[in-house]
Amino acid sequence: MSELTEKGKKMRTKFLLAIPALVAAFAAGGCKLPAANTPPAGHTVNKNGVYHRPGLTDPMTNCGQCHGSDLRGGSGPSCYKCHGQKW
Repeated sequence: MSELTEKGKKMRTKFLLAIPALVAAFAAGGCKLPAANTPPAGHTVNKNGVYHRPGLTDPMTNCGQCHGSDLRGGSGPSCYKCHGQKW
């Protein structure tokens, strides 16, 4: 195996020094990830642990605003992820 070049050593050092800074930023709240399984407001119908908005039986009318007009994703995820080709 070849030795690291001087440039490679400097890049490795910068990378290793960046890790604690990233960890500190996350710990300080610099990056907030959504809580797992937290439904958006208005999603009150629980279907096997997944929350939907009322009107889910007519998704093309009631869900397209967030999930896309074809339900393949918009500001919300694709309905096909969970429902497959049902849509």
